[in-house]
Amino acid sequence: MDSHFNFGKSKSDQEIAFIVNTIKDYDIITIQEVVAGNGGAQAVTRLADELNRKGTKWDYRISDPTSSSAYKTERYAFLWKTSAVKLKGKPWLEQKYQLEIDREPYFATFEIKGKTITIASFHAITKSKQPETEIKYFKLLPQEYPNLNLIFVGDFNCPQSHSVFNPLKKMGYAPILENQKTSLKLKHKGENYLASEFDNMFYKINIPVLVVNNSKAFIPNSEFPFSLSRGLHVATTKFLGYKAAIPPPIPLFPGKPTL
Repeated sequence: MDSHFNFGKSKSDQEIAFIVNTIKDYDIITIQEVVAGNGGAQAVTRLADELNRKGTKWDYRISDPTSSSAYKTERYAFLWKTSAVKLKGKPWLEQKYQLEIDREPYFATFEIKGKTITIASFHAITKSKQPETEIKYFKLLPQEYPNLNLIFVGDFNCPQSHSVFNPLKKMGYAPILENQKTSLKLKHKGENYLASEFDNMFYKINIPVLVVNNSKAFIPNSEFPFSLSRGLHVATTKFLGYKAAIPPPIPLFPGKPTL
């Protein structure tokens, strides 16, 4: 049984098909733990090809390997429906804090009917390595990118209740999930298969293009339904025998919600 997602050439056609059927209704997918070698990029391409065969056009970008050690380095990827969102510029790995953050986050800016969000995809070091020692640098990212509507997405290996997130919360960022476990146990009894509250999204409460109500987010006045998911740490344990995590799927619907 694998203990990591390790998205690479070892993924079978059956596994790719399962992932496609899990994510095909979303508009933006972020992937962490893409194998740093060529097999990782090839697996993302396979995934995109299979998504395109579903009748909707998808595009994708894959990061360079992160600057961490050879044992820990990995890639990130974004996939998106071209009919719903538009990529603005070129995605990038964080440069300023790449020495302080083991697997530096991967940023991409997307436009929806003239409104933009920038997603920072992140995979923290394991809990035993104290991920808070690198998450603390996230409080510096909003001032590094003052003109971007940042959304932090990923596997933080740390619950949102940890004090390391307090500086972000004081700046107006909030977790999309609270008191919701997402990682899966390697062994579980019955339906008790959730382990830890590690996977989450942090959004700016007053972000002009994002309104959250009852754990659902909205792009006001957008003619496109827009779904944003951390994606691809899918709940495959019961089906394929992989330890992963349940992605927090966040539907973003057009129109103004009643708050």
